[in-house]
Amino acid sequence: MSQVKDEVLSANARYAGDFGDKGSLPMPPGRRFAILTCMDARLDPAKFAGLAEGDAHVIRNAGGRASDDAIRSLVISYKLLGTREWFIIHHTDCGMETFTNEIMTGLLNSSLEAATVDANGWHDTGTGPGSPEGGYINWLTISDNAKSVLEDVTRVRKHPLVPPEIPIYGYLYDCKSGKLIEVPEATAAGAA
Repeated sequence: MSQVKDEVLSANARYAGDFGDKGSLPMPPGRRFAILTCMDARLDPAKFAGLAEGDAHVIRNAGGRASDDAIRSLVISYKLLGTREWFIIHHTDCGMETFTNEIMTGLLNSSLEAATVDANGWHDTGTGPGSPEGGYINWLTISDNAKSVLEDVTRVRKHPLVPPEIPIYGYLYDCKSGKLIEVPEATAAGAA
């Protein structure tokens, strides 16, 4: 077994040992809101948004982007589980700012092994084979943080399955300070 697997299973045993009445939490989130944010390990939505288990839905993907699957989750969150407000939260120093669709496609064409990055950009270190399949995916990269928040709030707001009465707030999480910084034009675009 790997050290990481051992650590995860050990932590889970401690957690489960003190689980208490969490097994009786209801399925709908108690505070009736959802957060769409990035999978970046530096972001802890429970801490930056003051969440306890059972409070809110947290949907995470690379960049916190409003992909079809993220919108699917938000719609389920509302339609079946009663959330009434949504936050879209991107962050500073996001890895999605460090490459483009073309770079990712090129790296995957070369090999499926992990790439490296330095001051000159991304480099494939693998020996192949790669796959052209990466060219069929929109990687939803980010060139401007505030603009990407606005794009995602706007996309969700205009989606035909999203009810107009749900407010959608747009924020950036500052990785240096831990603060949430509103993107006012995004929140305006997401107004109910």
